[in-house]
Amino acid sequence: MKKIQMVDLKGQYEKIKSEIDSSIINVIESTAYINGPEVHGFQKELEDYLGVKNVIPCANGTDALQIAMMGLGLEQGDEVITVDFTFAATVEVIALLKLTPVLIDVEKDTFNMDLDALKKAITPKTKAIVPVHLFGQCANMEEILKIAKEHNLYVIEDTAQAIGADYTFSDGTVKKAGTMGHVGTTSFFPSKNLGCYGDGGAIFTNDDDLANTIRGMVNHGMYRRYYHDVVGVNSRLDSIQAAILRIKLPLLDGFCDARRSAAEFYSNALANHPNIATPVISDFSTHVFHQYTLQIVNADRDALHKHLLDNNIPNAIYYPVPLHSQKAYEDERYNEDDFKVTNKLIGTVLSLPMHTEFDEEQLAFITKTILDFLK
Repeated sequence: MKKIQMVDLKGQYEKIKSEIDSSIINVIESTAYINGPEVHGFQKELEDYLGVKNVIPCANGTDALQIAMMGLGLEQGDEVITVDFTFAATVEVIALLKLTPVLIDVEKDTFNMDLDALKKAITPKTKAIVPVHLFGQCANMEEILKIAKEHNLYVIEDTAQAIGADYTFSDGTVKKAGTMGHVGTTSFFPSKNLGCYGDGGAIFTNDDDLANTIRGMVNHGMYRRYYHDVVGVNSRLDSIQAAILRIKLPLLDGFCDARRSAAEFYSNALANHPNIATPVISDFSTHVFHQYTLQIVNADRDALHKHLLDNNIPNAIYYPVPLHSQKAYEDERYNEDDFKVTNKLIGTVLSLPMHTEFDEEQLAFITKTILDFLK
């Protein structure tokens, strides 16, 4: 059996090596390293894939969140609501811009934003909501958008883990993750479902005026060289990364299907075990399985984590510490009773290897090792 990887980037690369290598060489020979034709081509192709009017590429997913908030004109002290159970980048940019982060709990089955907690958290100072489409499926965007409209709030979708997922509204309308709010953001970190070979990110919006503002912001606030109309940053997707992403974008749906196939194997093999809760898929969203995350209940999760590592099976705990307990984001406003689900999840979640290059022997070994331990 070949070595099991948490994310098999090399195996994926080897299947598309000739196309990737050729695309990189073409950029090097062109010397158009920044804002070259590959960037503009990728932008247009991603707009077409997502069905969104404007894609603005940038340097990484964290920048994408920060620039989206800058573009909306959020001001110091404005409250921005997001979830406690996610990677720190989501709250990091809120604090960096001197906005006020408001962390709320998540649903116990999907791990996405809890709507009751959202309603409870809104105050007159609230200006925006940042739902995180965690692990590969969309939060309940139809209800979040209704709540936002009722309170005149912006919605910024953090789609770093769910690009390619589809959301179906109650009227049958289908939208891609990241295209439903006022603005959406994503990351092209190498391990993402659509990943480049370095850092990269993008911002999506159907608002042409907002898109125009953001296009200047990502490039030092310039719309014309050496004329700075807004305060901006230096956050551009380089041409080599764009060229790689142009090769991988047409393969994204196939990548997601491969992940779903692996997830189906896991779920079928681990179903009905009293100590395992397999991922729940919402009725309104497809799941692209950026992560396949179990809950280990009434059993020693940490011991299983170590047992898998001892058997050369990589696995991870996403996330071991909630944001409200991180030193950087501690706040006396927070009450532990408001984070009952998150505080439980940090002790039960376990993410298994997930990528596009599995063979059945690997998946069978992983699941057998888990079941043997939990006998």
